Amino acid sequence: MRFENTLTVDAPVGEVFAYLARPENPPRWNHALDTTEQTSRGPIGVGSTYRQTRTIPRPAEEHFRVVEHDPPNLLTMDGDFGPFSGTATYRLTPLDDHTTRLVNTCRLTAPGALKAVAAIAGPRIKHAVAKNLDALKNILETR
Repeated sequence: MRFENTLTVDAPVGEVFAYLARPENPPRWNHALDTTEQTSRGPIGVGSTYRQTRTIPRPAEEHFRVVEHDPPNLLTMDGDFGPFSGTATYRLTPLDDHTTRLVNTCRLTAPGALKAVAAIAGPRIKHAVAKNLDALKNILETR
């Protein structure tokens, strides 16, 4: 399953990237998450690892790592996201000094029996991710 969501954020690209890259922030804008924490030492970059707890669609612990980190334009994570494994990429482009275009691309793979469900659930998952990104936009624009 692959989908993409694009939005424009009225905030500078560096500010958007910094907020996305901080491990404590995803639960603030992603309604399905309870906690996210960095499990590796040192500054955030390629190879940084994370653990997060999810409450939706069911309680779970997930693990992922940063595979691309090019501030302030690119952040990619690879690992577990709910019942799927895959990659989430955030591409940020400054439209001017105070506006950023954010493109989030998700590539998810379902294990075994979930493959049939994934085909049906794909549009609903894309919509849920879009709602989370709207929450992110709201946070960044009201800071």
